[in-house]
Amino acid sequence: MKIPPFSIDEIIRQRCPNARLGCLLMAVKVAPSSPELLQFIQKELTHVQEKLVLENIHDLPPLHAAREAYKSFGKDPSRYRPSAEALLRRVVQGKGLYQINNVVDALNLVSAKSGFSIGGYDCGKISGDIRFGKGEANEPYQAIGRGVLNIDGLPVLRDEICAFGSPTSDSQRTMVSASTHYFLVVFFDFGGHPSVKEAMGELEKMIADFSMGALLDQKILM
Repeated sequence: MKIPPFSIDEIIRQRCPNARLGCLLMAVKVAPSSPELLQFIQKELTHVQEKLVLENIHDLPPLHAAREAYKSFGKDPSRYRPSAEALLRRVVQGKGLYQINNVVDALNLVSAKSGFSIGGYDCGKISGDIRFGKGEANEPYQAIGRGVLNIDGLPVLRDEICAFGSPTSDSQRTMVSASTHYFLVVFFDFGGHPSVKEAMGELEKMIADFSMGALLDQKILM
């Protein structure tokens, strides 16, 4: 099984010329996070918390680039926060990360450590080719944990049905569940940062170690 065909719309290339997507496709066994995984996550979050203060989160290069990309589309990044920023704010404030399942918890940790917003999708719920473009006015989008999200002006992923992912929040339609077998991961890299490869490798290893995951395909789309 391979990553579905991807394309990047011209408006993304014009507004965010350095934007690229780091993609992993993994076979996984979704389950509640083990005590070992939760202990590992807490240990890593302690290191993140020691290094950052709330006022300096925006200085992380991947997060700074994402915020600038939002501004280029006229979207306020403080109102529609990139998901990595929302996670980091929780960590720095001592609130920790939400506990969802083994694959999503691993994804959220790598996002908080790296500063990249990362989308995680049930590949079996994606229909046809995928396009990376801009959300339109009144385009329907049910975000996980927050209901209707106004994606007008937000960078989004679309398949043949509708938008299903964004750096702010993924959609309910393609969310990961206990029945997910193929996990598609998308790193939103708006600055062409070399560190995305390291972050992709870290997430791959975590999922292999804690979710019996097997890498099926990977690529960086520019």
